[in-house]
Amino acid sequence: MVHPKHRLVRLAVNHPRMVIGVAVVITILLAIPIPFAVIDTDPENMLAADEPVRLAHHRIKEEFDLSDFLVLGFVDDKELLTPVFNDKLAALVTVIEEMEGVVVGDVWAPSTLDDIYRTPDSMLVVGPLMQDRQGWGSHQPSPAEKIRQNPILRGKVASDDGLAAAVYIPLESKSYAHDVAEHIHEWITADSGFPAFHLAGLPVAEETFGKQMFRQMGIAAPAAGLLIFLLMLVFFRRLSVVAAPMIVAMMTVIWTMGLLVAAGFTLHIMSSMIPIFLMPIAVLDSIHLLSEFHDRYQRSTGAGDAITGTMNELYSPMLLTSLTTFVGFVSLVSAPIPPVRVFGVFVALGVAIAFVLTVTFNTAYAILLPSRTLTNFGRQDEGGSLLGRVLPRVGRLAMRARHAVLIGSAALIALAFIGITRIEINDNPTKWFKPSHPIRIADDQLGRHLAGPYLAYLEFDATDTPAGTVKDAAVLRQMEGLQRRLDQMPQVGSTTGITDIVKKVRYELKNGDSAYYAIPDGSDEIAQELFLYEAAGGDPGDLFKFITPDGAKAALWVQMRDGDNRSVRAVVDAAAQFNAQSPPPAGLDFAWGGLSYVNVIWQEKMVSGMRNALLGSFAVVLIMMILLLRSVSLGLISMVPLSLTITVVYGAIGWIGKPYDMPIAILSSLTLGLSIDFAIHFLKRGQDLFAQNGSLRATLEALFEEPARAIARNIFVIALGFVPLLFSDLVPYVTVGTFFLLIMFLSGFATFLILPALMMLRRRRGFASWGQSVESAGRPAAASDPVIEEVSS
Repeated sequence: MVHPKHRLVRLAVNHPRMVIGVAVVITILLAIPIPFAVIDTDPENMLAADEPVRLAHHRIKEEFDLSDFLVLGFVDDKELLTPVFNDKLAALVTVIEEMEGVVVGDVWAPSTLDDIYRTPDSMLVVGPLMQDRQGWGSHQPSPAEKIRQNPILRGKVASDDGLAAAVYIPLESKSYAHDVAEHIHEWITADSGFPAFHLAGLPVAEETFGKQMFRQMGIAAPAAGLLIFLLMLVFFRRLSVVAAPMIVAMMTVIWTMGLLVAAGFTLHIMSSMIPIFLMPIAVLDSIHLLSEFHDRYQRSTGAGDAITGTMNELYSPMLLTSLTTFVGFVSLVSAPIPPVRVFGVFVALGVAIAFVLTVTFNTAYAILLPSRTLTNFGRQDEGGSLLGRVLPRVGRLAMRARHAVLIGSAALIALAFIGITRIEINDNPTKWFKPSHPIRIADDQLGRHLAGPYLAYLEFDATDTPAGTVKDAAVLRQMEGLQRRLDQMPQVGSTTGITDIVKKVRYELKNGDSAYYAIPDGSDEIAQELFLYEAAGGDPGDLFKFITPDGAKAALWVQMRDGDNRSVRAVVDAAAQFNAQSPPPAGLDFAWGGLSYVNVIWQEKMVSGMRNALLGSFAVVLIMMILLLRSVSLGLISMVPLSLTITVVYGAIGWIGKPYDMPIAILSSLTLGLSIDFAIHFLKRGQDLFAQNGSLRATLEALFEEPARAIARNIFVIALGFVPLLFSDLVPYVTVGTFFLLIMFLSGFATFLILPALMMLRRRRGFASWGQSVESAGRPAAASDPVIEEVSS
């Protein structure tokens, strides 16, 4: 008979066909919006639209007419900028400028850039780099020499040794990066005359990751479902029985993703992982159900009796595990990253959906299951199975060697804490690909031979200075000093600013006297040199990428070889330190922009947000466990598997030198949601058993039968569900898959070894809760517990 409080179960028992029919109809309706999902692969949208760093980034881009760049690099073992290569490259640039999404007229390449020089009669000329210099006759420098002599170009479009060259391709939008890169790749590949080439830059890395991410999730999620199904089939040996939880898992994914799309949310990097997270979570409770149903069926009068008895036994533990998992994910609403909030809310929603479907659809399905399909189901001796033989021995080991288990666990935690102190927070979207990926190779080659593919911009705002213009000598000297400081850093390949144009023009006007390659003393001379630059043929559009037309603001371009967060942060901190040690003119303000800097901010916010969410949800779950188990000590004990798992996992991250990045941050919520599941089933069912027999030994022995088998099956099934991620080409997925395996087995270790050892320390109180004692369980207070006598002897 169904327990009166279990209304959902009673509904399924009384109206099984209606329950299944309603579930199928809802599934069909919610599947309709999914094909119309809008995909958003832009990591910049990890920040809110009104986030100050995003506003500053877009303001700087607009003020200086800047674009995000795709970098095309060529590397060879001989001089590249030969006439033949130059002509081919110029033809290629013409093709590139005609591609959709490319900003026409802003491509930086040897064929599009200007040379700054003086004629023999001391006239300043700004003209095409690839043309001969006026009046120089036969003493023409090569294009490579011209680039080396020009600090604005040196190291950017060609290396000093002439073995590398680059083209910087500005994009109307980052969304064009992947398609433009594909077109360039096809065009160059069709022409065998080009040397080895590479396509790099954050836009192409981010867009390529986004496209591959959805493609691989489309493979990984079904593969995970198949592996889960096969392992459950091995455990329970009935296709008709195993089909129910798999249907529940698929319905859970469809309902959740359908609601997400119908609510108007885009599919972002985070939300793309919802299916792979929900697939194993959705079968958690079903495995406990099947294990209990498997053991109970032969002792029942039929499937209906067996399923109602199973539900009466497991309804409360399943509800508790669903609630704690729900809390673990819904806590992400406190994160400052919008896609993380969406991810947390909809995974939590999926957990709730999975619980409702588990207790309704599974029950209705079992009620309608023909009896012939269950012939001999559960008759096999569980004690003769591998799990049936091993788990009771594990339980006895945990009880007898409880001191060794606890001392070893404490030592493991202490070691893990040392590892945690070694953790470094770092990320880089380019490194979301494996080292063998073309984008990683391109990143390495361009960072090694050229100034690098990562750009950040530091805006100098002189609006509130006494001079009101960056053409003031004090302002430009501040920029020049900062450039010298940053150029010394190994992460920085080059810095470029209005200072370089002023100094180059002045140097040429003074007949190449190196003493004049410096910022003038007076603002009038600075203004004059900028005027002469334009008068000599300089494109104002090029000039205004470094200084606004009104002269109030200037942008310092910082080109970096390395785009890791810690590297970009080191550059930003070095700039702040320089300005602190060499105070700028009063009123001069600074603001950073560029994708490299934006990535640093959202990733730092994600890490701190995930950490705070984890701490908050940990506290909430602890309070829930104390109330639900009606015992402060049992509530604290229930958190041990979770605490040990989190500590050891993050300690391992520190010891192996794995940076704390986006996928590692995501794991925290998953760890909390799943690690507590095993402890709940162990302790809650232990309380029920202890209330019946009052014996700690009998309770622990019973726990290492069917309950332990159910937990072990869950460990294997869920861990297996993440195995397909190990074969992904994308590093974040491999990271999630690898560490999730570690999480599952650590949780199991803590549940099967540490919890029994801790229970032994409670002695005769065992699993008792508030108002429940050994005496109320029908046992004299002074009686000794055989298991305590046994393990003590």
